[in-house]
Amino acid sequence: MVKDGNKGAAEFLPDQLDLDSLRRAAACCQGCGLYLNATQTVFGEGPQRARFMLVGEEPGDQEDRQGHPFVGPAGRILDKGLEEAGIEREDVYVTNAVKHFSFTLRGKRRIHQRPTAGEIDACHPWLDAELALVRPEVIVVLGATAARALLGREFRVTHHRGEPVPLGDALAVATVHPSAVLRAPDRDQAYEGFLADLKVAAQVV
Repeated sequence: MVKDGNKGAAEFLPDQLDLDSLRRAAACCQGCGLYLNATQTVFGEGPQRARFMLVGEEPGDQEDRQGHPFVGPAGRILDKGLEEAGIEREDVYVTNAVKHFSFTLRGKRRIHQRPTAGEIDACHPWLDAELALVRPEVIVVLGATAARALLGREFRVTHHRGEPVPLGDALAVATVHPSAVLRAPDRDQAYEGFLADLKVAAQVV
């Protein structure tokens, strides 16, 4: 159910369901109020038949400006982790639970703001369509917002990270969002935990 007065993305889905059509349609999405201030929709990217789908929270500042997911500092952590875990980037489709940047202004800086439950629900039709098309074998769930979208509000990443759980025809492995590694007091330790979870994902199928 869509909350917070958001009408949801379902009415913006195209008749023809392929990734190019979805991406074009998502560029015009007004399913929640985030489109009003974001620079652009940031849709998922990768092959339509990827073995792995990585789902994050929402675009960050750099993603919003460039129009591509995971191109900021967190994306560099993610790329490093995938390489060290032995996950080939050509086997990966990356996307976010929410396709527009949610932020508050602090002076001239745009400070990330976690999407509301209503915004997550409003954007869910795009994620459902991506999952149906890509049909990944493994879904890596990056952080609490992605877990809320895919595994339900009761799921806690801190309690179940690195544990493969069924999700449709795929297996899901939850871990922290790579931005949490950047914020951690001990980045090396946080990164090692993140990498260990990615290695589980690399080996479950």
